[in-house]
Amino acid sequence: MSDRSKKSILIVDDEVDVRMLVSEVLNQAGYPCVAVGDGSTMFSEMEKNTFSLLIIDLRLKNEDGLVLARTIRETSNVPILMLTGKGSETDKILSLELAADDFLMKPFNIRELVARVNALQRRAFMKKEGDVPDLSYSHECLSFGHWLLDLSARELCNNSNGEVTSLTYGEFTLLENLAKQPKRVISREQLLENLHGAEGDAFDRTVDVLISRIRHKLEINSRSPRYIRTERGIGYSFSEKVSKCVR
Repeated sequence: MSDRSKKSILIVDDEVDVRMLVSEVLNQAGYPCVAVGDGSTMFSEMEKNTFSLLIIDLRLKNEDGLVLARTIRETSNVPILMLTGKGSETDKILSLELAADDFLMKPFNIRELVARVNALQRRAFMKKEGDVPDLSYSHECLSFGHWLLDLSARELCNNSNGEVTSLTYGEFTLLENLAKQPKRVISREQLLENLHGAEGDAFDRTVDVLISRIRHKLEINSRSPRYIRTERGIGYSFSEKVSKCVR
């Protein structure tokens, strides 16, 4: 993946300390970074350079990070990771539904930051370059219906045509958690804990938003789901038979 390493990550945050921290962490992880403090400078940098990922703070000084992300999304499919504080629940939901590929709560764990960046970069690179996972070793997978969930490559594949359906970090984690426990009702609280662990400020609707997005990608008719059932007042369950396999 040498081509990927030549691409930079653009960080947009009005807090100098945050820009420095994210830049330092990602540089150490092998990702060159450009860090700016406002939307105007962001667009200027995007005109001059090609970036493989944008990290945008939701609440910039005198600017709305979501508006910037939506403007970018009108003309570009570059992956976007939103940084969010303890803001409005609605803002976070909108960032997931309308523009962002993933979001991360402040204050964040630096290992989680790197993990999410790695996942977003890998998916974007493989989609653009037509790369395929290294199959020289076995991949642990879960099979259900005509889908194959590759736990090693963190991909959702269609068994009938081999196409890969892109999932965000949160979508994959949630689907994996449900598929590993078929026929079992899992509460929203349990799903949130697995998504964010003891850290982070998970909000109540996170699971519902991600379930909706997964259904649109997984189901023929998302309003009459075959795989993920809603258990009213409790949470969700994976209703289809799941088989473990390797490839």
